Amino acid sequence: MTDPVALATALLACESVTPARGAVFDVLEAALVPLGFAVERFVAGEAPDGPVENLLAIRGDYGPHFAFAGHLDVVPPGPGWTSGAFAPEVRDGLLYGRGAVDMKGAIAAFVAAAGRVDGPGVTSLIITGDEEGPATFGTRALIDRMAERGVRPDFCLVGEPTSAARLGDMIKIGRRGSVNIWIDVPGRQGHVAYPHLADNPIPKLVATLAEIDALVLDAGSDWFQASNIEVTDITVGNPATNVIPAKASARLSIRFNDLHRGEDLAQRITAIVRRHAPEAVVEARISGEAFLTEPGKLSAIVSSAIEARTGIVPELSTTGGTSDARFLSALCPVVEFGLINATMHKLDEAVAVEDLQVLTDVYEDILRRVFN
Repeated sequence: MTDPVALATALLACESVTPARGAVFDVLEAALVPLGFAVERFVAGEAPDGPVENLLAIRGDYGPHFAFAGHLDVVPPGPGWTSGAFAPEVRDGLLYGRGAVDMKGAIAAFVAAAGRVDGPGVTSLIITGDEEGPATFGTRALIDRMAERGVRPDFCLVGEPTSAARLGDMIKIGRRGSVNIWIDVPGRQGHVAYPHLADNPIPKLVATLAEIDALVLDAGSDWFQASNIEVTDITVGNPATNVIPAKASARLSIRFNDLHRGEDLAQRITAIVRRHAPEAVVEARISGEAFLTEPGKLSAIVSSAIEARTGIVPELSTTGGTSDARFLSALCPVVEFGLINATMHKLDEAVAVEDLQVLTDVYEDILRRVFN
């Protein structure tokens, strides 16, 4: 059987800053083929958001179809690691390396679990090399490839690190949506001593942002926290003290719950901008809509498996940032469950070796409950 610690170590040894390609997929494919998986790898997209390597692995021909989804790419490690970010090692019961919890460890645990449970049913892995980046040609391209082949899971689990304080204390059953908005307010450059000959864009932008900041979108919903709008950047780029600038710009990030749609929020912000600066340019990019997998069979299976293996009854939550579950939710019921997220994206990211073993046991239990 596959050892999750050994496989996680091999994956961590591959430098796979987003977008990941090549060696890290070689390691995963080499682990899957002996377990009976048919593995397809393909590259999608072109610059600037591509090319991206993806992997679809399927085992079994009939029965319930359980999919595991995740990503092999990682964020840049940055300087200051105790040991090399891509030189994994175990110290005091912890396996260190970039991606240990987000999320090569979970991928290794699921492959090891699949090695223990072979149906009756269909098991698949939906693995991308671009979740931490633009995510344009990653999971969405995999979904398109699955549609071409007529592949549609009954259930999907994304192995993101959802646990907070103890392994098994939280499952994600939904995520808020996300939209980023860029606002460019034009003006007319001029000397500050002759304001009548210029048009200062800054007061217009400030008034716009003040109205936006005063918005209360909602007070939350049954399963979601309140939506929020945050100003993430204000730029004028004026080095001179005696010049009225020609342009002022801002960027917003909106995280919204299931009471809203991204396009509606973009239109609402645009209307506010137009009232204060009719000539402004507004660009919105929706990276995902809010989704919810209502508590039901899938969350019950995952919760029962966690409780059986850890003694913990997990909280069902929709907190946190976005994940590729926002795309996969269009296919079938999807939840997220994985390792403790305390060190993700941090220096000296690490997973407890014991947690890797227990997560493998939980994933095994989930598969057995689905197939039996």
